[in-house]
Amino acid sequence: MIRVLVVDDHPVVRSGLVGVLSSLEGFEVVAVAADGHEAVREAVLHRPDVALMDLRMPGTDGFTAIRELARSAPDVRVCVLTMYDDDDSLFAAMRAGAHGYLLKGAEQEEIARAVRAIAAGEVIFGPGIAVRVLRQLNAPLDSGGTPAAAFAGLTGRELEVLELLAAAMSTGDIAHRLGLTSKTVSNHVSNILIKLQVTDRTQAAMKARQAGLGRTGDEQSGRS
Repeated sequence: MIRVLVVDDHPVVRSGLVGVLSSLEGFEVVAVAADGHEAVREAVLHRPDVALMDLRMPGTDGFTAIRELARSAPDVRVCVLTMYDDDDSLFAAMRAGAHGYLLKGAEQEEIARAVRAIAAGEVIFGPGIAVRVLRQLNAPLDSGGTPAAAFAGLTGRELEVLELLAAAMSTGDIAHRLGLTSKTVSNHVSNILIKLQVTDRTQAAMKARQAGLGRTGDEQSGRS
């Protein structure tokens, strides 16, 4: 059973999503919220597997809520469901820590499929959005030689994990260093592999080292 938190400031949308998910086998809506502040509170209280979240809401918006969830409930994975189709919103949400991005108007089965995939540790984008993400990730390094384009889709926490992967640290060591569970680190690694379009952690580490990452982790390992 996949436990879901529904977050949207429009009551009709919330009710519709609750109705859709509740009618499908394998889903349980454990809480609803009307803004980002409520979303964080309900996520901490109910610990859902996935938060299905709007971005633009009165008070605390979705971007802020996603960042806060990464700190206070890192095992809760976030699927954005929004009407905003612009690149700024898309990449800001992914950098904040979202694991998927769908547009409102998505079919019932598309939403269900995305929630299932995200709960299983995958990263999901709606039709058309994935193409833009891949184009951004495949862009060349900027003029200063930094990995700005290559790593644009990673969250701050994922960059920390990638840095330690580049330093050849194990999942357990990374978890200990960052104060996370091994499961959470594994989820981050899974996201990193998908976003960097590589098949294993060795390839991710090599790509990171080519971009100059890994030195901090080496120094830390040397002091351990």
